[in-house]
Amino acid sequence: MSNFVSNSFDGESSQPVMQRPVPRDVADEPSSRWPDFLTGQASRPVQVVLIDDDANIRNTMAYELLQDLRCDLVAQAGSVREGKRLIQRYAFDVMLVDLKLGDGTGFDLITYMKQVRPMAEAVVISNMEDEQHALRAFELGATGYLIKNSWFGNIPQAVLQVVNGGASITPNLARRLLQRLEQPVEKSLPAEGTKAVLSDREKGVLKMVAGGYTSGEIGCKLMISSQTVSTHLKNIYRKLQVKTRAQAVISAAQRGWV
Repeated sequence: MSNFVSNSFDGESSQPVMQRPVPRDVADEPSSRWPDFLTGQASRPVQVVLIDDDANIRNTMAYELLQDLRCDLVAQAGSVREGKRLIQRYAFDVMLVDLKLGDGTGFDLITYMKQVRPMAEAVVISNMEDEQHALRAFELGATGYLIKNSWFGNIPQAVLQVVNGGASITPNLARRLLQRLEQPVEKSLPAEGTKAVLSDREKGVLKMVAGGYTSGEIGCKLMISSQTVSTHLKNIYRKLQVKTRAQAVISAAQRGWV
């Protein structure tokens, strides 16, 4: 990691605050090909905090983020205690968090983040590639679940995807979750006063959401406007009584509505 200047420290977490490497030719940067209407521009990068108790892995992810001008790593930590301090202290858009931390779990931090900064996105970066951990993270409000070994080199892509309305999920895990949507399960009775049936269009939108597509991409594929996609999502949220895209996918699968 010789490209970093790491002489400064964050007084709260005692973790090095790495400086951005010397930029390459701007024409070679992914940001130069990034549409100007999307969130995450070199002039206004996405603010990210990183929480992982493995210093080597944390440095690898930090390096990736600082290589991309569309992202800005504002702070990092290695424990739940330090992570809570960062969440309180810094304004940020995305939290990258491991599930196994020495003094607790990433689930604790997702729950805490949603209380303190409800508009921020949480993306799990974990070695555990099982559906139950992913489902739990989504239920708590995460919008991404990535497996470390298969996602290094694409951390900025995941960050940019979630801040632009997508759900970033490691492909193998996403495939298994989609298969659950296709499996018949015992249907639960809906809560009183709610509509239990999703329209065909809503089912189509929800399956594309589960596949990680943004609202713009869904609109292009279905030949409808992004505003219409947003309207469908609001209707889906209302019917399933949820607040996020990931929760909508999990809720629909559990009830056998898609």
